Amino acid sequence: MGYPGHIVKVGENNAGLVRRIQQQLNRLGCGPVQADGQFGPETRDAVRGLQARFTDQDGIPLKIDGELGPLTWTALFGQQSITRETTPDPARPLLARVLQIAMGELGVCEHPPFSNRGPRVNRYIERTGLQPGVFWCMCFVYWCFDEAAAQLGVANPCIRTGGCLDHWQRAKGRVSRITAAMARQDPAVVRPGQIFIIRTARPGTANAGHTGIVLEVNGGKLVTIEGNTNAGGSDNGGGVYRQTQRKVNGINVGFIDYAQ
Repeated sequence: MGYPGHIVKVGENNAGLVRRIQQQLNRLGCGPVQADGQFGPETRDAVRGLQARFTDQDGIPLKIDGELGPLTWTALFGQQSITRETTPDPARPLLARVLQIAMGELGVCEHPPFSNRGPRVNRYIERTGLQPGVFWCMCFVYWCFDEAAAQLGVANPCIRTGGCLDHWQRAKGRVSRITAAMARQDPAVVRPGQIFIIRTARPGTANAGHTGIVLEVNGGKLVTIEGNTNAGGSDNGGGVYRQTQRKVNGINVGFIDYAQ
């Protein structure tokens, strides 16, 4: 049974959908719950029991909230119930080239370490008009788009900035934005080639952010390519990495889609 495209919780009005959920909860031993098509406290508690007993596809504990988002849905109905997206829209070749270029930069590191500088890193930063020594995750994203556009002989649609939250604000009304709330409701709106934006809690900085490019979407999980990060997913690491630990519900600002 495929994910319905929204979080299923108390008050859900699709009785047939709720009944299928209740029946599956009983099959997995998370009941007994009456399969009456009503998502009330009894079904909520059964979902909580599922979340307490099962993990996501990577073995990470589920959030125990009694609601069925994509990760809990996968635990209930299996991996085949969630769509996996690994390629951008074929009608938008720019995003495919962006990802190809980004993957070619994997392994680039700062030199010296922890300097926000380096032969390759400086190129990313300078492409946005900034000087080496600044946080450069957004600069890396812009550089990838700029290189892809040049190779294809088209205009670069990506906003020229080194600021993640500045990018988000300036994109309003100019390009498609998917808010964090929209993505949590339906992860299917998140596609390869989109740019994610998160607000970080770096001490002393009220408007710090981090960004990267979505490579794959697997239900509620993301595979991304990010600059200025490390193996642990830092927002101020020392290189370009392929990250597999991010979740759609962990992106607290949203996604920017230059395919629209």
